[in-house]
Amino acid sequence: MARRTQRIFDFRIASHATFLHLLVNTLFVSVINFTVWFAITFWVFLETKSVLATGMVAGIFLATTALSGIWFGGLVDRYRKKTVMQASALASLVLFAISFVLYQSTPKQAFTDPGSVRRWIFIVLAMVGVIAGNVRSIALQTLVTVLIEEDRRDKANGLVGTTSGVSFLVTSVISGVLVAAGGMFYVLLLGVGVLLLSVVHLARVRVDDRVGRASTGAAKSSKPGRGTTDLRGTFRLVRGVPGLLALIAFSCFNNLLGGAFMALMDPYGLSLMSVQGWGLLWGGLSAGFIVGGLAVAKTGLGRNPLRLLLGVNLILWGVTCVFPLRSSIVLLAGGMAVYLVLIPYAEAAEQTILQRVVPYERQGRVFGFAQSIEQAASPLTAFLIAPITQLIFIPFMTTGAGVGLIGDWFGTGPDRGIALVFVLAGIAGICLTVGALRSHYYRQLSSHYVDRRPAFAQKLTPVADCA
Repeated sequence: MARRTQRIFDFRIASHATFLHLLVNTLFVSVINFTVWFAITFWVFLETKSVLATGMVAGIFLATTALSGIWFGGLVDRYRKKTVMQASALASLVLFAISFVLYQSTPKQAFTDPGSVRRWIFIVLAMVGVIAGNVRSIALQTLVTVLIEEDRRDKANGLVGTTSGVSFLVTSVISGVLVAAGGMFYVLLLGVGVLLLSVVHLARVRVDDRVGRASTGAAKSSKPGRGTTDLRGTFRLVRGVPGLLALIAFSCFNNLLGGAFMALMDPYGLSLMSVQGWGLLWGGLSAGFIVGGLAVAKTGLGRNPLRLLLGVNLILWGVTCVFPLRSSIVLLAGGMAVYLVLIPYAEAAEQTILQRVVPYERQGRVFGFAQSIEQAASPLTAFLIAPITQLIFIPFMTTGAGVGLIGDWFGTGPDRGIALVFVLAGIAGICLTVGALRSHYYRQLSSHYVDRRPAFAQKLTPVADCA
């Protein structure tokens, strides 16, 4: 295994060694941030028994993530990447520490009241600490451009995806255990400790992210303004790259349809098996994300990542049409395994495209812009699809016309109503992807990517020469 990794990256080279340090540092911070987020969700429901309060926590996270992406991207472009990552960790550290003090000083009875002001102050403080960590992912994506030579960036993006898979896998295991052991006490204590170690570790890592450290072959862009957002300039830049705005719009609509998974996957799975079994199944399936990321790191994405991105989407939406056709946990598990293994390919493909066609000094803004636009779609669908399914599709397949129309082969009951939504979302996703493949925007961006010179002609320096 070590020999294979060595073929992908040579950690005797300074920039590769730096990337490894940043990747490991980001992994630990991501694990603790996801743990705090998951733990707050579990803890709020256990304390209040309120679905509304739990939904508000998810709403705070998703809405703030969508709204903060462009601003975070501006910070990444304006300041040194290491400075931004350290500031992010310090902000989370301070907010988690304040949350810990508030948690310890608040009477336990106050946390059982859904309307308690102190409880909501605690939740908002902790969630803002989690969201402050989002800027690290934008910074790491831009650092791949300057630290890793162009022909290996797709593999580096695969390793970035692997860290996300490991984060979710570890989080799904430890968050529930920590909440069961001591509410938010051990969660926040662990958070403060891990973030403190992260700050100390990153302080010892040298990160040379200056634009002048290597020659650039990308198109020059105007220098960022004094503000950190510059939405108008970012939008102009995105429009200036042939087909790039269409790619972001495609990802947005893809996430719009993907919101069905966010809203309905748990109810569908729980209709087929126990909550304990469903939790264990998801824990096992999360390994698929890691496998997919490692596969990208090994195989890369080929000459045209855009074609691969759309091809993967065709497979994913095809799977979405197939696994709900029968009420089978085997079909569901198999479909989700394929889905989770292929998602890292799609994410790495989009990152690799942006790293090549967007000037380095603007990549933070464009990554943040893409994150905001794409992330805004999923919560919108999630909030809309649940009541539509409950009020229209479940009755349709339980006592409505669907029983007579397709019930004899598709099945009847509430779970079949949810399954019908998945099938329709899959058909819509296939139509959207086929339309994208046939569009002139696809041909424009493919040609622009293939013809574009690498964003950096990387000069590789041995670690010994960087000391």
